[in-house]
Amino acid sequence: MNLRDLRYLVAVAEYRHFGRAAEACFVSQPTLSTQLKKLEETLGVVLFERSNRRVMLTPEGEQVVQQTQRILVELNALTALSEQLRDPMGGDLRIGIIPTIAPYLLPKVLAPLRKAFPNLKIQLTEGQTANITRMLKHGDLDATLLALPLGEENVEEVALLDEDFVFAVPADHPKAQLAEVDPSDLEGEEVLLLEDGHCFRDQALEVCQAHRGIESKSYSATSLETLRQLVAAGVGVTLIPQLAVPDEVKPSDGLRYIPFAANGQDRPMRTLGLCWRASSTRGELLQDVATLLKGCMNTL
Repeated sequence: MNLRDLRYLVAVAEYRHFGRAAEACFVSQPTLSTQLKKLEETLGVVLFERSNRRVMLTPEGEQVVQQTQRILVELNALTALSEQLRDPMGGDLRIGIIPTIAPYLLPKVLAPLRKAFPNLKIQLTEGQTANITRMLKHGDLDATLLALPLGEENVEEVALLDEDFVFAVPADHPKAQLAEVDPSDLEGEEVLLLEDGHCFRDQALEVCQAHRGIESKSYSATSLETLRQLVAAGVGVTLIPQLAVPDEVKPSDGLRYIPFAANGQDRPMRTLGLCWRASSTRGELLQDVATLLKGCMNTL
């Protein structure tokens, strides 16, 4: 029995699916299944009822999972405490970040973070909100950088930036020459969105539905970069968070980014923030990290 197998167990218990659990644990499904079978043999207990459609915990499995969750939380707390005692402003700091922030923000804040906290070893995990939130709650991450509100119990949330959305359209779109738009300009437009699981999809869809935009059924993108290419190809229009807008837009890019009116009602935006467990022993450090991030982000 080892800690890796215990983490696999908890993941399957949460996702009720071996494939999704394996993806969340960054291993292949056969590897995860084999290790959990060995764990059952070691414990002498059947943990799962397996079928082709879903995975269910046995009554014994429910009890083992509950105990395992307590073990993992306490182990992560012990590791964090030992790092804090050695160096309150040093050691490993594990941060989860969502894909619609990571490639656009990290290049601009990592250098200031390293300069301000030279003894800190920052470990980054990119993942969708549900995955990195699960990792935060179980102690596998120290903090998460994502869109607020998260709304989880016993989790501190610090707002860092109110980020506007912009309207991205093909260069030959009838609205391409407008200096600014209003949310009502979404009415009747076929709006391309990210695939399920991305919180930005939910935020953009809410804006579209409120202003009679039409969700495109022809394609669900896996990234903002894919959305950008689809818009340039004339497949539809989309919303893009401000941080993802290039500093320089070339005619060859084939699309225009149009801001929403600054004084308009219901201006589409999201709030980015840093979250950590209220019980974290590194709360003071994380508050200092949040202060630095906020300063950096408000100068972008």
